[in-house]
Amino acid sequence: MAIALPIAEPRRRGACPTLDTPMPTGDGLLARIRVQEARLTPAQLAAIADLAATHGNGLVEITARGNLQVRGLTAVSAAPFARAIEALVPVERGLVVETPPLAGEDPAEVADPRPLASAIRHLSGPFEPRLGPKVTVIVDGRGQISLGALKADIRLTAVTSDRWHLIFGDGSAQAVTTAEAPVRVATLLGRLAALGPEARASDLQPGAPRAPAPSAPPIGSHRRLGGTATGIALPFGSSDAAALSDLAREAEALSVPEFRLAPHHALLALDAPPSFSAVAAALGFITDPSDPRLRISACAGSAGCASGYIPARAIAARLAPHLPPGQHLHVSGCSKGCAHPRPAGLTLVGNATGYGLVFDGRAGDTPRMQLSDDQIESAIAAAPSLG
Repeated sequence: MAIALPIAEPRRRGACPTLDTPMPTGDGLLARIRVQEARLTPAQLAAIADLAATHGNGLVEITARGNLQVRGLTAVSAAPFARAIEALVPVERGLVVETPPLAGEDPAEVADPRPLASAIRHLSGPFEPRLGPKVTVIVDGRGQISLGALKADIRLTAVTSDRWHLIFGDGSAQAVTTAEAPVRVATLLGRLAALGPEARASDLQPGAPRAPAPSAPPIGSHRRLGGTATGIALPFGSSDAAALSDLAREAEALSVPEFRLAPHHALLALDAPPSFSAVAAALGFITDPSDPRLRISACAGSAGCASGYIPARAIAARLAPHLPPGQHLHVSGCSKGCAHPRPAGLTLVGNATGYGLVFDGRAGDTPRMQLSDDQIESAIAAAPSLG
């Protein structure tokens, strides 16, 4: 008899899908995979894509934080999928401690964040059972790929090779040395753990929410110590398994030794030849930093969520050529706005009667205009004059 995995409760504060506890969505169960050190060989990436097609609905996502997600699992398929993943790649569990994908290999970084991240993981062990799954520590060495746009309960940012700025919740930055930082972070985690698994740093250190630091997707070529990294992105963070498997197998044929999962729904190919970008573009991946799809946030919509009124990602692809330069568009299947909770310059939101268009707001705000399907391209193209 098949053994079912426990299911995450999506309505509970701090709930988070994992490989061990998938979360129900409109297209089945969603499992999030924290790949250790965010490293995958092309063969491993191809195998994960094939497993997604076998056990799920064939949709694979890279999140804004650089984690893998597989959609459309079932109560029957989730457990064998998890076992297959465990046999394929090392999976991280416990406290989320994030470093940039090129940490320790980035000639531009102020300090290597990996030793500090390792010390924090070690000291956090006693608190982990009482910390919520979304509690996150970021250790950013300030290299070519920034983590400044990602939320964190505790953030350490390198100032010099031995000094860091520590920010807890929405508080102000405090200067700490490399030696002081792990103990300071462990103390803060202990305070959070004392409040229980639903606590976040903002509960202990409230203040004005921090605006995310400007951070561009890591598209294009990046220097590594002794090599290069070529960044591409999944359109709207999603790919079908066939395209991702084809990409991985083409990379293997081009002697790409490794991929790194990266923030902004990106994937870094290490030491890839120039032809890799052309192969990725032909398969539908984003290889140009000026691609308008990078300025669009879109959820699965009705294609993958029971709440969605519109197929948001398909609509987003339709609208990309019409998006005015410099404008950010959020296409939301419903008023919840999961893909982009913050205000956007333009938000197209599905509703029972068609499409609402919101200016400088969130998906749940009152639309300025109500549109039919044949009006949305012209409305987006005219948005600067309408707003």
